[in-house]
Amino acid sequence: MTNELLKICNLNVSFTNPNGNITAVDNLSLTIKKGETVAIVGESGSGKSTTALSILGLLPYPLAFHSKGSIKFKNIELLRAKTNILHKIRGSKIGMIFQEPMMSLNPLHLIKKQIRESITLHQDLSSNKINDRILELLNLVGLEDSKNYLNRYPHQLSGGQRQRVMIAIAIANNPDLLIADEPTTALDVTIQSQILKLLKKIQKQLGMSILLITHDLNIVKYMAKEVYIMQNACLVEFGNVKNIFFNPKNKYTKSLLKAEPKTLKRNKKFIPGAKILVLNNIKVYFPIKKGIFKKTIGYFKAVDDMSFFLNKGTTLGIVGESGSGKTTLAQAILKLIPSEGEILFKNTNINIKTNNNLFRRNLQFVFQDPFASLSPRLSVYEIIAEGLEINQIGVNNQERLKLVTKALQDVGMESNSLNKYPHEFSGGQRQRIAIARAIILKPKVLILDEPTSALDMNTQLQIINLLLDIQITRKLSYIFISHDLKVIKALSDKVLVIKDGNIIEYNDANIIFKNPKKSYTKSLIRSSLR
Repeated sequence: MTNELLKICNLNVSFTNPNGNITAVDNLSLTIKKGETVAIVGESGSGKSTTALSILGLLPYPLAFHSKGSIKFKNIELLRAKTNILHKIRGSKIGMIFQEPMMSLNPLHLIKKQIRESITLHQDLSSNKINDRILELLNLVGLEDSKNYLNRYPHQLSGGQRQRVMIAIAIANNPDLLIADEPTTALDVTIQSQILKLLKKIQKQLGMSILLITHDLNIVKYMAKEVYIMQNACLVEFGNVKNIFFNPKNKYTKSLLKAEPKTLKRNKKFIPGAKILVLNNIKVYFPIKKGIFKKTIGYFKAVDDMSFFLNKGTTLGIVGESGSGKTTLAQAILKLIPSEGEILFKNTNINIKTNNNLFRRNLQFVFQDPFASLSPRLSVYEIIAEGLEINQIGVNNQERLKLVTKALQDVGMESNSLNKYPHEFSGGQRQRIAIARAIILKPKVLILDEPTSALDMNTQLQIINLLLDIQITRKLSYIFISHDLKVIKALSDKVLVIKDGNIIEYNDANIIFKNPKKSYTKSLIRSSLR
């Protein structure tokens, strides 16, 4: 058909392995028409991102190879195409938004330089016109006061701001096709809604097609016309979004549609324990410096005079938009960054130098991206046992091996995983390993920073149920940071809503969700795609 923009036929992607080749994509066929949005959905390791990277020839060749298949873009064969052809298409005719902008943006270059590079590679414009285009793009993706972002580095931006910069780079040359690989994973619901509306607006303006890779079925319903469901490298079902959602044929598709976090039903006899963690007037201010001598002209108030508490055996959910101070607050609690105010753990102020090691075993952290937080050079055993060795737990290696094996079993992993490395596991499995590393020290408080945001719906549900089981059996207290209000609602006893470093609302979860007092909280709940 003449309106076909991209056509994938019988695509196979395999990776060489000493123990036998691994098939990542098996006999996939897919079509994208001009101006339409097509979604690929599936669990971690199903082949979604591998398919997307194949289109632009970004796989690690020759480790990756194609035994068969065809990828045609405007009738140009991309599979095994010459490098000069791919260079003309990448970033110009086909743009790509990667899942983790912090890994995609160059940490050594300013934002303006990175956007400029994308433009100058494909357009012959004067310096002034390029500068105007950079500002236009930053405004287009919703970064107000765009001039303030030009001379910043990626680490100086929040997750949502970095993702907006990534989108600006991807659309800089008005591409015909935009590949969006989990473009809203790290974003709160209000920003997520804005980004999706932005993508729709840009799509309409440019007549652009979108290949959307996501695990969020609500986004698929909102954005896509056609959806392809993948499992274990294979296409299991595809068709019109409405037909798939209302009348799925495949068993796996049905399980995906049913995989939604439910509110925790505790035993009626459950009574929250005593206050285990109390924060009084916590402040984290970063100096703003300007001039040749870097004189401090003011302070950025990342966390501004926050006070709240956490009871034993309960979960405090923390929500807020990107840059609101959620992660900064968590880092302050763990003393990863300096702060002012009292942090009382079991009535002892740990926010003073003399108590620096009092809490290390009792307060543990689970990061958003387990692949980034797990050392690729260490085996699973070495990763989990590291805390035991530092804290001198276990009299010998044999006893530590038993403890590590038990921790793995507690998070639903087999003991044969001990000698494997992080890259050999799916995203959900890596997150289980990260949780095992945290709970092996038998902490009293676990702080979880977006631990399910990068996971598909089935795996997300498994991790949530795992955390609930661990909490009940070990009487753990959680501080759970997330932009997914369904997850917060399912897990939390109390909810803390923050914005611009300030507490907006703090109350029981039932009250927050049923009768929010503040307009900002109401907007967060409204923006959550249901």
